[in-house]
Amino acid sequence: MDLSTTYLGFRLPHPLMPGASPMVDHLDTVKRLEDAGAAAIVMHSLFEEQLVQEQLATIHYLELHAESHVEAVSYFPRPSEFTLGPEQYLEQLARIKAAVSVPVIASLNGTTVGGWVEYARRIQEAGADALELNVYYLATNLKEPAAAVEHRTFDILRAIKRVVTLPIAVKLSPFFSSLGHFAAELVAVGADGLVLFNRFYQPDIDIEVLDVAPRLELSSSSELLLRLRWLAMLSGRINASLGVTGGVHTAADAIKALMAGADAVQMVSALLLKGPGYLRTVREEMERWMEEHEYDSLQQMRGSMNLARSPDPSAFERANYIRILQGWKS
Repeated sequence: MDLSTTYLGFRLPHPLMPGASPMVDHLDTVKRLEDAGAAAIVMHSLFEEQLVQEQLATIHYLELHAESHVEAVSYFPRPSEFTLGPEQYLEQLARIKAAVSVPVIASLNGTTVGGWVEYARRIQEAGADALELNVYYLATNLKEPAAAVEHRTFDILRAIKRVVTLPIAVKLSPFFSSLGHFAAELVAVGADGLVLFNRFYQPDIDIEVLDVAPRLELSSSSELLLRLRWLAMLSGRINASLGVTGGVHTAADAIKALMAGADAVQMVSALLLKGPGYLRTVREEMERWMEEHEYDSLQQMRGSMNLARSPDPSAFERANYIRILQGWKS
């Protein structure tokens, strides 16, 4: 059975890999992921806020003067909130690259064009094989138009492309008014791949202490449905790799993503719950299913359920919408 795929220019033996997560903080876990057959290792993000702190040499300053600059301090997360600082991140990247034989994909998370973009060059020098750009941004300014939000990402991508030669995947949010057009424009600007989708962690409200309570919920397979829709919409219609992250927990989930058009399948929550070895289980179950259904290769299956063959994808999607609503029975 040929499970090979091409993602960001890399020929991989299969599409399964861990997504960005704290699993890369420990080298023994990274090795367990490779032993389980991970096709690549995706590091968690290095945040713009961390680099801004470092460049302004304020981490130590903020700790010393926290009481006298309360507003300034509250703007940035505390250094203790980050597992790896900027220099530690580069050191861990170099260690991982030396320890594994699979591609290592680093990650930057930011929202503005600034000096932190230059850190992409240092990531390349540390040995990263590719870079995942995570533009996690919530448009809360009522005067900021949608076009400005999109151009913010274009500008960051262009700035990074100027300083590195690494293939770059942009990790998208689903909350764009014309996501297909935005995706195509990102590819035109220079994105080598798109990852669907970033998970926005929704804050809760503690009604007893009247405070906002951050809450981390691991994903479930139900979250995959939104990814399947847009994988199917984009597959065969843009010239870039497609990765999926969020909601892949089983071999069936991975197969659905591949049929919709994914080139790479990232798993996080399922591996956090069941351990790195579960990645091998999913690969073996996926291979067994393909054999039972007489698939010879992943290439034969990939994109078989996308909408590129539909003359009007929007009409196809609306027909399904109507069918679902009309099919409800109490």
